[in-house]
Amino acid sequence: MSSESLRESETVELKKSLAELKEGLVSMVAILNKHGAGELWFGVAPSGKAVGLDVTDKTLRDLSQAIAAHIEPKVYPHVAAQTVDGKTCIQVRFSGQDTPYFAHGRAWMRVADEDRQLSAKALQNLILVKHRQGLLWDNQPTDLPLTALDEAKIRRFVERAGLPWDTPANALAKLELMQDGRLLNAARLFFAKAAPIQLRCAVFASTDSATIIDRHDFDGDILELIEEAQKYILKNIHIGMRLEGMYRVDVPEISTAALREAVINAFCHRDWRDPDYIHIAVFKDRVEIRNPGILLDGLTIDDIRQGNVSRRRNPLIADLLRRIQMVEAWGRGMPLMLENAPTVKFRQVAGLFIASFDRPSFLEEVPQKTVDKSKETTGKTTGRTTGKAAELLALLRLQPQTTTPELAAALDLTVDGVNYHLRKLQKMGLLQRVGGRKSGNWEVLEPADSAQAGRVGV
Repeated sequence: MSSESLRESETVELKKSLAELKEGLVSMVAILNKHGAGELWFGVAPSGKAVGLDVTDKTLRDLSQAIAAHIEPKVYPHVAAQTVDGKTCIQVRFSGQDTPYFAHGRAWMRVADEDRQLSAKALQNLILVKHRQGLLWDNQPTDLPLTALDEAKIRRFVERAGLPWDTPANALAKLELMQDGRLLNAARLFFAKAAPIQLRCAVFASTDSATIIDRHDFDGDILELIEEAQKYILKNIHIGMRLEGMYRVDVPEISTAALREAVINAFCHRDWRDPDYIHIAVFKDRVEIRNPGILLDGLTIDDIRQGNVSRRRNPLIADLLRRIQMVEAWGRGMPLMLENAPTVKFRQVAGLFIASFDRPSFLEEVPQKTVDKSKETTGKTTGRTTGKAAELLALLRLQPQTTTPELAAALDLTVDGVNYHLRKLQKMGLLQRVGGRKSGNWEVLEPADSAQAGRVGV
């Protein structure tokens, strides 16, 4: 055998002599914990050059006993003398799937050609990976009775999935949502009569979370909340338009396809053991979709940005969404998101995975913030408004005695959101309060010139 074929890697470790036995056993464990199989050579320098050993039957027997004594759980490697470039060396070929493995009481992981001791957290994750099928939340039995599920929801899902319908129990069995006569957790997320989960959404006045101008919590099943999340985002970002022939087509400032993939990913891959919620946060400069649960198995953000990489925390939920064409079996969600929104940013903070989409409208507004203060003061009485602020002014021109709760209902805002716009409009000099809080009314100071509307936002 030629030494040219021997190079250290994630699955191959080279040692010059048996004096490095302890380090060699550490490498075996590191490779087993990462790849499940590999090779360890004695008598070969790290450069790949064969230096040779004095090998006897006792040498091989002692090496096998050392492996048995110092590696747990037990492994049963093939230990043999091999000739490399005319010199006698020892080859140890090993494999095992009973992770985590320990050498001299410690667990290690292979990174390139190095061995790194596992932290307590990393060791815990390795154990969870090993037992994942038994620990997956979505396929665990629940005490929820069949009568707690909505038959109409089950029927709609079955029809959408193109499956035949007979009874709810048989339909759930075909969807693999029952085990030994008991419902699994995923069935509750999709079909429970009582809203099983909650989605939290908010719109913020600036680029941070200091001031909330709208907040809404939605209760429902997983399919309902996926739709509510998308609708909430589209309601609170700018929508442009383009003409296709004789028809107007709405064009949101963020790709709806990318947003949809991000929302579905959040529900599909969140950690359902974590009691936190999925959050939709709409800021002036971005939209963030946050879900509990960081990436699995050492997967990095760089990995997912390269596409075609998928680790499923909830395979049963993912399979149900695949059945109704909401996700693809090949994990194409991330590539589709990147294709439609190349500037999307991902980060992991405090156990949350966050997808962040830039809002182009914010960049268009930035130059307005640098306008000379004297021009800003002069322009107060002719300021123009868009969106909810413009709608609010229009309502108050027609009905100046409208109350704040009535404005909130008419504009689909919270009372806090209405008060935010009222304060902004008063500060701009476009609105003032005449009389007391109960007996007074609003006076719009901006000229009612519809041709001016829709130019500069507040």
